[in-house]
Amino acid sequence: MPTFSAPDGTRLAYRTIGDGDPLLCLPGGPMQDAAYLGDLGGLARHRRLLLLDPRGTGDSAVPGDGESYRCDRQVDDVEALRQHLGLGRIDLLGHSASVNLVVQYATRHPEAVRRLVLITPSLIGVGIPVPGEMRRETAQLRKNEPWFPAAVAALAAIGAGKATEADWAAITPLRYGRWDEAAQRHHAESTGRINLAAAEVFGSAGAFTPDATRAALATFPAPVLLLAGEFDLNSPPPAVAEYAALFPDATLVVQPEAGHQPWLDDPDRFVATVATFLE
Repeated sequence: MPTFSAPDGTRLAYRTIGDGDPLLCLPGGPMQDAAYLGDLGGLARHRRLLLLDPRGTGDSAVPGDGESYRCDRQVDDVEALRQHLGLGRIDLLGHSASVNLVVQYATRHPEAVRRLVLITPSLIGVGIPVPGEMRRETAQLRKNEPWFPAAVAALAAIGAGKATEADWAAITPLRYGRWDEAAQRHHAESTGRINLAAAEVFGSAGAFTPDATRAALATFPAPVLLLAGEFDLNSPPPAVAEYAALFPDATLVVQPEAGHQPWLDDPDRFVATVATFLE
């Protein structure tokens, strides 16, 4: 994999998939390597995907300063990759937790952004809460699934602060629009690829300034696509709609019967939505 040097000297790795205009892609987790994104359901047929392994994950080096895992401090890594590639204004895609990094990059470097694509975004960086009732209502959309009774009981235990390791495993099907062989294989391949120590630092004190971020987004000039999954408990559509309202030029799309990884649940629909937006 090609590498480049972050401002603090840490060697960071990225992979390139596909042809066409570049799309810089940041994985979620937080602090998971980019392998789980694959080719984003075939989006690589339309764009050249540049998939960054965040510091301390995948083929990227472990930094000397553990505090550099903090979300706001990783903005410099994204800018260093843009400069390394010699790109001007970029299209930037974030999934889940990395959306927090994407929007911090966008507010710090608005002149460097052409378009943003925010896939099932984490909401913590802009201070949008997801009430427990909203998650429960979203979960009820899956009530006819054979695994639902165990999953909803586990969700209640988690909400009550009494979760066991088995409870966390039981809600896994709720992360996917279809708990089929492909989803189970994706989950198995993704498990264990998060740098847990780095993830604890990612959102630590000082990482997020929701009020300042919201104020900056209110004048953000570039178009933004926010894509929510109809079944996604992590980022339910009503909460993502609230996020979309923070931008002057936002397009909100709710992908039917999709979970937290919508490119797996309906690749054709996902690719058509994102590729059309980026034209």
